[in-house]
Amino acid sequence: MFSDQTLFHYSLLSLYIAAPFTAFSLLFLQAPYGKHRRPGWGTTISPPLAWFLMESPTLWLTLLLFPLGQNHSNPKSHFLISPFLFHFPHPTPLYPLPLHLKAIHRKTTSGFPSSVAAMAFFFNLWNSYLQARWVSHYATYENDGWFWWRFAGGMVVFVSGFAVNVWSDMVLVGLKSEGGGGYKVPRGGWFEVVSCPNYLGEIVEWSGWAFMTWSWAGLGFFLYTCANLMPRAQAHHKWYLEKFGEDYPKNRKAVIPFVY
Repeated sequence: MFSDQTLFHYSLLSLYIAAPFTAFSLLFLQAPYGKHRRPGWGTTISPPLAWFLMESPTLWLTLLLFPLGQNHSNPKSHFLISPFLFHFPHPTPLYPLPLHLKAIHRKTTSGFPSSVAAMAFFFNLWNSYLQARWVSHYATYENDGWFWWRFAGGMVVFVSGFAVNVWSDMVLVGLKSEGGGGYKVPRGGWFEVVSCPNYLGEIVEWSGWAFMTWSWAGLGFFLYTCANLMPRAQAHHKWYLEKFGEDYPKNRKAVIPFVY
């Protein structure tokens, strides 16, 4: 019989296999939205609707799975799942704050490729299953004397990354609202050292999550986040250099200050 434990095991293994494949493929082919939008990817939908649909499993699937776990009544599991859900809520139900800001920033009549939205939707189904199932069912909380220390340390890292992520998106939204059309060079704060501090913030967030969970599931999500965002950040960085030329600060890195 194909058990949940077997499903969890192979889903987790496939996440580790997918991460290097994703990183390698993104060196040659960037997802066609935002700055890298191009024709040939099928039908499109409105960007806000795309973000809504593809990110929504993080909330509804997590909330469906969590009560089914053997640890669902353990207070530690409630504390641990909270940061995972905290990343995404927004006053509009199921519409995350950082992605809401991105949707405003990228709002155009061109639309968002539905094929890309579908791939992101299925990834979030897959990942939400792994994270929610680990926290609510497979994690061992008894006799874990380091739990609260890891949780506190990881939360500090997570919140720091979240703050950088949201602040960066607000800067980009502010540039868009200035008018004049077209893209502008973002400046100030973390933008002085990297081209994509929003991606840096998200990478930091999920490193904190991996530390909090102290699990292969959390580590896998962090590694996949790096595999997905670091090549895209490099593509953004190259785009900025090509578009703005001498007007773009040459000392900036793509996403990791002073390194990459």
